[in-house]
Amino acid sequence: MLEKSFGLLFFMRKPKNYKNGLLPIYLKITVDGQPKELSAKRKWDPAKWNTAAGRALGTKEESRELNYYLNSLELKVYEAKKKLMESGKVITAAAIKNILLGCDESQKMLLELFKDHNKQMKDLEGIDFAPGTVERYNTSYEHTKEFVR
Repeated sequence: MLEKSFGLLFFMRKPKNYKNGLLPIYLKITVDGQPKELSAKRKWDPAKWNTAAGRALGTKEESRELNYYLNSLELKVYEAKKKLMESGKVITAAAIKNILLGCDESQKMLLELFKDHNKQMKDLEGIDFAPGTVERYNTSYEHTKEFVR
């Protein structure tokens, strides 16, 4: 599903007790007017920052390195958006942020993993595993289920 509007912005935010020095850089992803922010995990001098471009000023190595990092982060955002489009999921700022942070896949619980494992072992029974081994896996699953309960 396509979004109506999409925006990316790198910006600096001053902490409450800021006097002077380096400021953290943040990335704001806005989809259909809903913003989500995440840290770029970099700090930079506000005097050497172009607010309109959302990039570091200058041609020194450190400026080019930071701008390269920000460009690669921007590319990752577009790749996450493409991944959502290809999978047919709804494109939201939160979904893109979750992909970037690595928590887009649903987490399986212990018993689900154990059950999947035992099913795989059952399929290999008589080929790679003896029937007694599969039985012991099932017994372990039952004991774990009782313990969790």
